[in-house]
Amino acid sequence: MYGKRQNGAGNKHNLAGFQPGLPALARAAQPPLLMRVLAIESSCDESAVAVLDRRRGLLSHELFSQIELHRAYGGVVPELASRDHVRRLLPLVQRALAVADSRPADLTGVAYTAGPGLIGALLSGAALARSLAYGWQLPAIGVHHLEGHLLAPLLEPEAPPFPHVALLVSGGHTMLIEVQGIGRYRLLGETRDDAAGEAFDKSAKLLGLPYPGGPQLAALAAHGTRGALKLPRPMLDQPGFEFSFSGLKTAVQLAARAAPLSDSRRADIARAVQDAIVETLCVKALRAVDSLGHRTLVVAGGVGANLELRSRLSAGAAAQGVRVYYPRLEFCTDNAAMIAVAGLERLAAGEQEPHRISVRARWPLTDLRPPGFAHPHPATGVS
Repeated sequence: MYGKRQNGAGNKHNLAGFQPGLPALARAAQPPLLMRVLAIESSCDESAVAVLDRRRGLLSHELFSQIELHRAYGGVVPELASRDHVRRLLPLVQRALAVADSRPADLTGVAYTAGPGLIGALLSGAALARSLAYGWQLPAIGVHHLEGHLLAPLLEPEAPPFPHVALLVSGGHTMLIEVQGIGRYRLLGETRDDAAGEAFDKSAKLLGLPYPGGPQLAALAAHGTRGALKLPRPMLDQPGFEFSFSGLKTAVQLAARAAPLSDSRRADIARAVQDAIVETLCVKALRAVDSLGHRTLVVAGGVGANLELRSRLSAGAAAQGVRVYYPRLEFCTDNAAMIAVAGLERLAAGEQEPHRISVRARWPLTDLRPPGFAHPHPATGVS
């Protein structure tokens, strides 16, 4: 998916001096002893663990990318992803605790991604998280993966104010959401077919680029000529906040077959694809902000790492007097730090679940409730 890391080795981030404040979290009422959470993310092909302290910030952030494992297949193989999570997660937990200089006794809760995602991958992380919580006699909470993305900007020293509009763009989701507060989300519009990340990846595959295609296409687009090829901007001329990218994919396929794919033509097509996706996202996002009368826009998800999107969206927002907030690049893609933010807030509000493994392959974001309220468990998935 778009924005995946290019290396397949474990990554230990240098967090020296990195102690971001969490102003939005700090303002919430919380039990004084609930201060530090261990979080596990395993929704797809990133194994990640983080330790977050309410006062000291992010203490550790460990991640192992499975890109090299899946590269030979041109995409994520769910069974292989699940098995690799089983191998990687426990060592990552041990490393994260060591880097954070924390023992189980220092923790006050465990958070894990409960959905949406690949059901086997989710079960791998949930089983470990639940086992650790049971063994350490700690409360545990399943976190919505998309809520994690929405709250990732709270890891930055300057957090976005509420309410705001969020553009959530990843390999599997393209959504515009009004974020009224933590746990208070209103869906404004989403894609009717392919997500923006899928459009990047599938277009890259049509151009013969290696997996993961999104970053490869963005890199190639830098060598293309703007305007050399015009591709459709689906649904841009229609009112509302919904998206569609399947027609763009078809247009790319036709363009790739229309003439021999020389290096220059491949770059021109890549540039046209990126321009079409970026323009569509920018127009729809700024339209939503203007329609609701907000002055703040948050961009989250893997496609949020696209530098062209950041540049053009920031310029367009500035012209409208709108402030845009982005997570740093490493927190755009799947990571456990964002799960820790959401988990810490919900645990601090007294939320926890029974000692059972509960994950959901499909989990509408609109099913979530503000922290402190029990949310329903849809029938889809495993409980």
